Amino acid sequence: MDLQVGKNSKNTKMSERKPKNIFSKGPIPASFIAESIQKHSSQKAIGGHSIFLGQVRADQTENGIVKAIDYTAYEDMALEKMHLIREDIFAKYPLTCMHVHHSLGEVAAGEICLFVFTSSAHRKAAMDACEETVERLKAELPVWGREIMEDDSHQWKVNQ
Repeated sequence: MDLQVGKNSKNTKMSERKPKNIFSKGPIPASFIAESIQKHSSQKAIGGHSIFLGQVRADQTENGIVKAIDYTAYEDMALEKMHLIREDIFAKYPLTCMHVHHSLGEVAAGEICLFVFTSSAHRKAAMDACEETVERLKAELPVWGREIMEDDSHQWKVNQ
């Protein structure tokens, strides 16, 4: 589930690495996010981190209020695409590491469904890489969300 590759990796080209699983069942716990951040305190070459947390909103739609989103994915294709995105981001930005976690299954309104965490020697690279990664995930990964309404009806989510 953890996606971490950096300049200090074991002399393996990123293109030779097997795509890491970024998916987990259900919401991403706050404790997992905190532990991920804490693990980086020993890496003293890092000067900046950027974190994006995607949270399910209780949107008011024409069909009612969203109480949850049920995420599905074409997992093999999504993992291969994530691998390519990761390679592009590492080629463009001087990152130390990147972690991406995306929920599958039902995630209630208010819960975290996406966690992107980038680290670099300098904040600007970490922030820019994090933003570009999030935008590319939303646009390119074959992940779909079925919005579940308070009355248990549903509709497919359209990313904006």
